[in-house]
Amino acid sequence: MSKLPPPAFLAKMESLLGADYAAFAQSYQEASQRGLRVNTLKIAPADFISKVPFALTPVGAYEPAGFRLEEDCQPGRHPFHAAGLYYLQEPSAMAAAALLQPEPGDLVLDLAAAPGGKATHLVTLMQDQGLLVANDVHRGRAKILAENLERWGARHVMVTNNQPEQLARTFGSIFDKVLVDAPCSGEGMFRKQGGFAWGEEMVAACSRRQSAVLETAVSLVRPGGMLAYATCTFSPEEDEQVVARFLAAHPQFSLCQPPAYVGFQSGEPAWADGNPDLSRAVRLWPHHFQGEGHFIALFQHQGEPSIAALPRSHKKPHMFPTRAQRQLWQDFEREHLNVSWEDERLQVVNGRYLILPPAIQLPTQGLHLLRLGLNLGELRQNHFKPAHALALALIPDEIKQSANFSPTSP
Repeated sequence: MSKLPPPAFLAKMESLLGADYAAFAQSYQEASQRGLRVNTLKIAPADFISKVPFALTPVGAYEPAGFRLEEDCQPGRHPFHAAGLYYLQEPSAMAAAALLQPEPGDLVLDLAAAPGGKATHLVTLMQDQGLLVANDVHRGRAKILAENLERWGARHVMVTNNQPEQLARTFGSIFDKVLVDAPCSGEGMFRKQGGFAWGEEMVAACSRRQSAVLETAVSLVRPGGMLAYATCTFSPEEDEQVVARFLAAHPQFSLCQPPAYVGFQSGEPAWADGNPDLSRAVRLWPHHFQGEGHFIALFQHQGEPSIAALPRSHKKPHMFPTRAQRQLWQDFEREHLNVSWEDERLQVVNGRYLILPPAIQLPTQGLHLLRLGLNLGELRQNHFKPAHALALALIPDEIKQSANFSPTSP
């Protein structure tokens, strides 16, 4: 059985939902949903299903690589998880990136990305082409974010640990897609985590904070670009009312109409200022959808799209590999790999670590960088030591010699 939410929260939901409340309350007698999303950068879903020992059920058309898990399995302990073949993610949490739908070659920002569920989803939809900037303001969580993207095998990523205002100063309005997975009161997770700290004061504080984050995010979206706002909560103060304030303050943005996926419910204009466009937001309710509670609003900047020059990255002389360092890498590449990367992009960090930066290179002034591109390895005096990140980023066809092990091998 799931955890029971606070009585004051249930009373609030009863006043909002009316006749639909009984079904909502009954959902708390059911177990919370679990799921996983297959890493299609490494394996096709059909191939994955044929190899894993646990039963999977597709989450729906909105995410073809997403599956629901049976209650009694332990996928976090399987070797395929350590290899980055899937990410454990609740089905509703897969909806935000799926609706934002970044494309290969896009410049994408995940503003509050830790622990990495939506970031790994975004870079997969991008087919690891273009650039994903994944940021989190908390140092410890940003480290976990970097680790999860490394296990995923993502190459064209930048992981930062900065306040949104600093990102806006460094980058400006350049991003094709921006995701704001906003800090919230977490009402949609009560079935999984309980809600002992919940209160109306928390809801009001979250609402103010969410609006502040969106005010910064708006300056990062290019004309014609898209901005997704997501929460895992039910309170209108954090959902429709935040969206209504944003639309009133920024007439250059409009709400997009999402596809009509099974179980996706409309936003409620009456819970905010009555703007009928609020019905274009998406609500995921546990009594209408096999997942936890989520809210998603997708905005588009109505300005005329233009091809603007990106801010330039300045590579300093000490970042270029020496001839000897470049030769060490080329020798390793020739002996062990079936792929060859553009040597002119190689950089040296701290005098000895060789990295392959993303194809799109942005300025990093004022940023606390945890990762830039792919860590290839360490340059020693007379040899190259490959990094674990490189092994996780390669697939078997890219390696000259590989060995297959059973998941049950010691």
